Amino acid sequence: MLVVLSDTHSTDGHRLSGPVLDAVRDAELVVHAGDFMRESVLDAFIEESSRFLAVYGNNDGSEIRNRIPAARNFTYGGVEFAMTHTRRGGGTALSLFGRERGADAVIFGHSHRPTVDTAGDVALLNPGSHAQPRGNREAFAELEELPDGGLRGRLVATDGDVFETFRILPRD
Repeated sequence: MLVVLSDTHSTDGHRLSGPVLDAVRDAELVVHAGDFMRESVLDAFIEESSRFLAVYGNNDGSEIRNRIPAARNFTYGGVEFAMTHTRRGGGTALSLFGRERGADAVIFGHSHRPTVDTAGDVALLNPGSHAQPRGNREAFAELEELPDGGLRGRLVATDGDVFETFRILPRD
């Protein structure tokens, strides 16, 4: 399973508990789309995860920016992902970012609003924030490989309630 997080905005640890902590510990891969706030928070995520990838956000200082990139690609379940914290220009800019990087989907954060849009040629996924939702639902995303290819995903509230399901398929 792939677990997707973003926008922790913490000064005192990863702020993981309950179902989200269980998901992180059980995941094959955990990714974070930025805004940890402190290097110790980044380290706390690394300690909880068997495999961890991240990008930095606009609120991350030089100690974090020196360790992780602003953008990166990775593959999971045959799906190519591009990940960034944000792009000026909204969904259009995020889609262009994904196309430029040869991605099937873009993972991003910044808005703290859990959303998924699979209508375009590049899927867009924002897991929201598990720790500081800013008026939105506290959330994260889980994705699992499908036997016939692609991924089955869900947006999950931190209490374990699944409130949206989706699929991301590799582009031809």
